[in-house]
Amino acid sequence: MPTSPSDPTAATTDLAVIGAGPAGLAAAVTAARLGLRVTLLDTAERPGGQYYRHPAASLGATRPQALHHDWRAFTTREAALRAHERAGRITYLPGHHVWTVVPNPHPHPHPDNTPPTWTLHALTGHAPDETTQTTLRARRVLLATGAYERQLPFPGWTLPGVVGAGGAQAMLKNNLVLPGHRVVVAGSGPLLLAVAGSLAAAGATVPAVVEAASYTAYAPQTPALLRNPAKLAEGATYGGALLRHGVRLLTRHAVTEAHGTTRVEAVTLARLDKDWRPLPGTARRIPCDALAVGHGLVPQLELATGLGCATRQAPDGTVALELDAAQRTSVPGIWSAGETGGIGGAQLALTEGEIAAHAIAGRPVPAALTRRRARLRAFAGAMAAAHRPGSGWTGWLREDTDVCRCEEVPAGRIREAVEELGARDARTAKLLTRAGMGWCQGRMCGPAVAALAGEAPAPDRRPLSCPVPLGHLAALPPTEPAPPTP
Repeated sequence: MPTSPSDPTAATTDLAVIGAGPAGLAAAVTAARLGLRVTLLDTAERPGGQYYRHPAASLGATRPQALHHDWRAFTTREAALRAHERAGRITYLPGHHVWTVVPNPHPHPHPDNTPPTWTLHALTGHAPDETTQTTLRARRVLLATGAYERQLPFPGWTLPGVVGAGGAQAMLKNNLVLPGHRVVVAGSGPLLLAVAGSLAAAGATVPAVVEAASYTAYAPQTPALLRNPAKLAEGATYGGALLRHGVRLLTRHAVTEAHGTTRVEAVTLARLDKDWRPLPGTARRIPCDALAVGHGLVPQLELATGLGCATRQAPDGTVALELDAAQRTSVPGIWSAGETGGIGGAQLALTEGEIAAHAIAGRPVPAALTRRRARLRAFAGAMAAAHRPGSGWTGWLREDTDVCRCEEVPAGRIREAVEELGARDARTAKLLTRAGMGWCQGRMCGPAVAALAGEAPAPDRRPLSCPVPLGHLAALPPTEPAPPTP
């Protein structure tokens, strides 16, 4: 149970699940059903994560399921969560942002390879002067921290009215509002089709979906596609929605500039070559009052990399966790499920959460779950490879284009650090330019800085996953040293 940092007698829960999106929710209710005492922590006030967002109760939405695909998969698990919560098998802690997970010292000098127990530190509240700290202990931890959007900068991307593609969908699901009346949807990845369909169904005019990749890139992955007919049907549904609303799909194109004064008023599109370089003479301008843009998702790994969990490069070029068949990370006692192991969508996240719960409870994993994971992971790999950004996208950056929005670092300054000051990796470029040192800590600009530095994205190891008031750090008890090894 959660306690104050000064309470050393806190009870230890069997499993702490961090994140109440599809993966964490599925893991928590399955583990509770299998007999474990579970604590489920999440930053949001309601379960569901980014995928199953809810309209605020005050808005009086009568059909929230209309904004979601496979809403029943969520409602059945939410009902199970509430039932386990009433029975005392799950302690659900909404509004808790876990900022670090640390191992507890073994009580005996010779632990005989027994995994350590863990202490989780979390913040509650929003304003820095109103936050409180919660500490809890767990025998095992499952990381289901999800992902955030990957943004590739372009001139004008800081204008009001330019939002993330997922951000536009969140505005609609959470607040029942549109980012604008005439919205161009651009970037790369299957999320664009879902976003454009949702916006059009809600009344927005969507003149175009601008996809940087080509769907012919799926051709080598035909076997993985055919093993997932439900996914193909889902894609056909999104395509049909675009046809009904008269939305034009432009593949192998990108928004290379946004125009406007007080907000975006138009965007320039250009055709791309196979490496995503804009082709001269292909630019055209489309009027709009909003742009929803995103180039896929990036696994959110701060807690995992802070623990030292091994990573790998996923087919889409992002960094993901290395996981075994039981969803175990390389750190004993730490499991993970969902987007942290590679972007794959809600159905895969639900499946991996259930697999992890069986493994943590010491139960055999049902063969049907293993087969479903393999099928969905193959489909996710096909999507990732097809929509991976080409190296030539940096060709649409001008020297004065801000790459790091927080610190207002333009592309020219990063190129100077690379070409004249010898920066050969993103970390050195950051030290020379301050790119990535702002409030978001490189979440928005990290992929772009790495690309300009000629480096593949690499994981950051941070002791804190979010800003923590110094008073909370000062209030922590001293860390006991681990017993000496012989």
